[in-house]
Amino acid sequence: MHQEYLVPAQDFSVAGVASSNLKRLLKQLNIPPLTIKRIIVAVFEAEVNVIAHSYGGKILCDFEEEQVQVDVIDTGPGIPDLELAMTEGWSTASDEVREMGYGAGMGLPNIRKSCDKLSIYTKAGDHTHLSMLFKFKEES
Repeated sequence: MHQEYLVPAQDFSVAGVASSNLKRLLKQLNIPPLTIKRIIVAVFEAEVNVIAHSYGGKILCDFEEEQVQVDVIDTGPGIPDLELAMTEGWSTASDEVREMGYGAGMGLPNIRKSCDKLSIYTKAGDHTHLSMLFKFKEES
């Protein structure tokens, strides 16, 4: 099964819409609650990053029997220093974004902690593509 969600740039009124829709679908598929939580933490963080830092993008979800592959692809401008961006607390969010309660510098670190597998393509002046794999493992 394939699901796609569009994410606009700079429109925080829709922050969380895509991840909420995905959460509803995961519940319908009877995915374990702690697994849903991991997926939604990562997808919400990625969704907010697209809204705050890019020119818009999309979230693609491809479901298999025991896992979901989630790709978040924006339209630029890319991350100039990915290693620095993966540092907890480091952020390039504007003052306006921070005043709304976003931009704490935990997005990419939280994504990394939540995924079973994460790969990131990014380049300054180009787009960013997060490829996240989540296995539907049993909770212990």
